[in-house]
Amino acid sequence: MLGVRRKTKLETERMTLRPPEHGDFRSWTALRDSSRSFLTPWEPTWAADHLSRKNFTNRVYWAQRSIAQGTAVPLFLVRRVDQTLMGAITLDNIRRGPAQAGTTGYWIGKSYARQGFMREAINALVYYAFTTLDLSRIEAGCLPENQPSRDLLESCGYKYEGVAQSYLQINGRWRNHVLYANLRHDRRGKTDAG
Repeated sequence: MLGVRRKTKLETERMTLRPPEHGDFRSWTALRDSSRSFLTPWEPTWAADHLSRKNFTNRVYWAQRSIAQGTAVPLFLVRRVDQTLMGAITLDNIRRGPAQAGTTGYWIGKSYARQGFMREAINALVYYAFTTLDLSRIEAGCLPENQPSRDLLESCGYKYEGVAQSYLQINGRWRNHVLYANLRHDRRGKTDAG
């Protein structure tokens, strides 16, 4: 199973989802910097060295370790036609044993938002989590006012579960988040017994 995780690469209709590589530094920095005002309302405050090579190198090493240890699957969204980096998605906090669960987090550059790329990525990652990793539950959270993200999660099979008070520090403030979950064998809302 570890060998499968080390070679993690998912293909969607328009993208390759793959772990970050050292050679992605310039593309990642340019994309994050050009999308700063678009991303800032939804993300934790960036550290002073957020866009530094050292920070990115640490991110690549963390991704490699996490995949090898089976604790996370961090992937970049790369448009296949021109190899453009568009964003990232991570299945993090993978819990084994009785939970068999993980948490989805994602971001996309401003110029690639609302074009269906993240929907493709989420659907591919959820399928991989349920079939290859044998997880049972994939969770996600977002700010209550982030309607595009809520709509995206719901369109990918996530169902609303409630509100977590002071869940994360976003843009320097503790913020509530709405919580969603996608279950492999979802029976919620079904009326037939069985």
